[in-house]
Amino acid sequence: MKRSEEKEMMDCSGHSPDLLADDLRNLRRLNRYLNGSHSVLLAFERALGRAPDKPISILDVGTGSADIPAAILAWSRHRKVPASIIGLEAETTTARIAAERSKTSPAIQIIQGDAAAPPFSPGTFDFVIASQFLHHFSEAKIIALLHEWAALARRAIVISDLVRHPLAYHGARVLTRLTTRNVMTLIDAPLSVRRAFTLSEWRGLFRRADIGAVEMFSVFPFRVAAAVRLGDNR
Repeated sequence: MKRSEEKEMMDCSGHSPDLLADDLRNLRRLNRYLNGSHSVLLAFERALGRAPDKPISILDVGTGSADIPAAILAWSRHRKVPASIIGLEAETTTARIAAERSKTSPAIQIIQGDAAAPPFSPGTFDFVIASQFLHHFSEAKIIALLHEWAALARRAIVISDLVRHPLAYHGARVLTRLTTRNVMTLIDAPLSVRRAFTLSEWRGLFRRADIGAVEMFSVFPFRVAAAVRLGDNR
């Protein structure tokens, strides 16, 4: 299956807030079904290593509904690791929904901004996380984003994303047709798989970015997770 360069509906402007809000609800439901936060937490644990003796700071780029910050916060509380998390989201409606869903968690802050030009100084965060975000971009843009984030993170970048595979594509088509009539979800869910990379392609992208030592592994179903440690290049 060749990688698609077609834009997802979510990446285009002009959609009604109700359509987008319903699509985000569907994405949260799909992530619960497929345990989407699992691969993020696995890679984050490997990037973190031993429990730190001081609070950690995290930036989640393209945070969407802020379900990843919520999962990390629950993980950090369970393990008694104090954490502060900023979710960065470019789209206005999505950022508003993320802020509303996070309003009872003071440790999570939502900021509207561009992942390619984050409004933060170099070295602001211990970790930068991107979950199901990079597949939206070209290879050149992904490498540029990784370099941008490497300047922000002191310790590591954590990536979790989809793996392109025919079974994943057809599975997304069937699952969404059974669970929703939202046109954005019906189009974007299978398209996001076609926009993704194979494991070998992901490995090549991290190698070309050359920002640090990479520990990459596959996670069921059809996910890739990676911890990119930045210490060797600092």
